[in-house]
Amino acid sequence: MRRRDFITLLGGAAAWPVAARAQQPAKIARIGILTQGSSGGDGFEQNFRTALRELGFIEGQNYTIEGRYAAGRLDALYPLAQELVSLNVDVIATGATPAAKAAQRATSTIPIVIVDPGDPVESGLVASLARPGANITGQTSIAPDLAGKRLQLLKEIAPSVSRVAVLWNSAIPPAEVALKELRVAATTLKVELLSVEVHGDQDFESAFATMTRERADGLLVFHDPLMGDNLKLIVDTAAKNRLAAMFWQRSYVAIGGLMSYGPNYLDMFYRAGIYVGRILKGAKPADLPVEAPDRFYLVINLKTAKAIGLDVPASMQQFADEIIE
Repeated sequence: MRRRDFITLLGGAAAWPVAARAQQPAKIARIGILTQGSSGGDGFEQNFRTALRELGFIEGQNYTIEGRYAAGRLDALYPLAQELVSLNVDVIATGATPAAKAAQRATSTIPIVIVDPGDPVESGLVASLARPGANITGQTSIAPDLAGKRLQLLKEIAPSVSRVAVLWNSAIPPAEVALKELRVAATTLKVELLSVEVHGDQDFESAFATMTRERADGLLVFHDPLMGDNLKLIVDTAAKNRLAAMFWQRSYVAIGGLMSYGPNYLDMFYRAGIYVGRILKGAKPADLPVEAPDRFYLVINLKTAKAIGLDVPASMQQFADEIIE
């Protein structure tokens, strides 16, 4: 073989691995979602996917979702988190504190994006909001005196309310913090609180029976995935019992709840998707500050107010961000 032909052949052979590497398909990212509910939550995955799409991630092309849902069984969260870790997912997105804590326990290396975990500093998920450290960051709905503000607004729309039932899931640590805030506000507003705990789907009937027996005339619902799974039942039963009810988010009011005051949860889910996309592009969770809401939204259902005998003051209607008629 002539020297020139040999060099040409050698050069071509050297190029083969380069060409082969160029033809290798791009890596498909695997995103784990872990919640204690029966799904990703109201709007969670839809808004999550929207954010990812805006960053160039198309499901089925360059990412897939591995969803693990505990359906109210908190003891199932850690095994489900372990499943996601064993699948070697690239990032885990979690809803509410128990899921976040389960993911934290399962891995200290896979990035975790938390959504609405209450106070992530107090629960030990992050070192601080500005500098979360380790492998966890995300979105929180925490704000000073938020629970008290909700009680104040409930009292404004229903001035005669004197005994307010607080429906909450005692398995959610941030609920205890909010309950402490409420007790302080209740003293100022001269309102008596009735703590009503639920632990599963089977508890709601007896919870409302307790409210009736104890003559509650108002209701505050601490939202979590358990409440979300029973959203319509809670709204319908509150209306049937003519309870002036304050909810944590708009989805309750959209189907007949009286009012809600809180952050835009759909935006939180969208922002979580942005964080996941940034992490898949190389950002480190420790460098992404935990985001808190910059504003809160008051939504009032006038039809429901009329049905339970409330006349919403014009000033309050003007203050509301949205009126549902």
